Order: sequence, then structure tokens, then C-alpha cells
Amino acid sequence: MGEGKSAVRIYTKTGDDGTTGLLGQGRVVKDDLRVEVYGTVDELNATLGVARAQGLDPDARSLVATLQDELFVVGSALADPSAQGPFHHAITAEHVARLESAIDRLEDELEPLTRFILPGGALPAAQLHLARTVCRRAERLAVRLARQPGQDVPRAILAYLNRLSDLLFVLARAVNRRAGVAEVHWKGR
Repeated sequence: MGEGKSAVRIYTKTGDDGTTGLLGQGRVVKDDLRVEVYGTVDELNATLGVARAQGLDPDARSLVATLQDELFVVGSALADPSAQGPFHHAITAEHVARLESAIDRLEDELEPLTRFILPGGALPAAQLHLARTVCRRAERLAVRLARQPGQDVPRAILAYLNRLSDLLFVLARAVNRRAGVAEVHWKGR
């Protein structure tokens, strides 16, 4: 680091006892459901980072960058159990509507879906399919957390995660089309 700047250490040692701090209040064990939910959102963000690093076209890269920024907010909201927390209402119905607009825009460039497709195709598209499955897991965990007594999960986050998985599916299809790579159709039984 430069002169006058003190380095921030990545390790704090406060989690050595198996606990972690939540935003705004208290500590919980590291396998707490709330930690599992926001950790899975972080995993989703990382999978999108891998897709972004694999050479997405400029439109897809810009969209994924926006999604990564928003997922950081989603994770922050989930890391704060307080309904009065600074991130609690940061994801809104407007965010969900923007995801829907992106889905509609991408679907306009695709052939209608008439058969099931398998995850695959171009490497960035396959990574987006993986991100979609991580997103679905994050959504399932968020729903489970929301059903727990005394746990507050903003409804907009549940809708956001639900719509995001749809967007990632359509985006993977669009990335394959833009790369000139055929989708892998399920042959069925």
C-alpha cells in the first residue's frame, strides 16, 4: 500500500469460534439459515463473475455487471435481519420489472421455445445455466428463511430471485444464439 495508507487485513479471527457477524446486529453460527441464504447469493454472484470473465458479448456483459451489483445489495439485505436495516428495502418491484423487461427484450431475439433444452452450448452460456441453478437454490433457501418465525425477508427479494432465474435461462439462450452455437435439446425418452 502507498504511504499513509494502512492495510486492512482480510482475516479478523472473530469467526474462529464458528460464528459470524450479521449486518446491524449480533452474531450467529456460520451454518445459520440466514448465512446459508446470503452465502448462496454470494456464490451466485461469483458464478456470474465467471460467466462475465469468459467473454460475454458487450450487451450480456453489461447486463451481468448490473446483476452482480444488484446481487450484492440482495446479499446485504439478507445479511441484515432488521426490517429497518439500510438495505432491507433496497430491492424493489422496480428491480423486478427491469428483469422482466430484459427477459422480454432477449426473448424477442430468440426462436420460441418448443422443446426442453439442456444446459450447455458455448462456455459462457453453460456458466449462465449454472448460475440459474444456483439462483434457484438461493430462492429456495430465501423462501425457507421467510417461513421461519421472526425472520423477515422482503417479498421483493423473493420475486427478484424468482425472476432472475428466468432471466438467466433466457440470457444463456441468447448468448448461445449470438455465439452461433446450437442449443442442446433434450431427447426425452
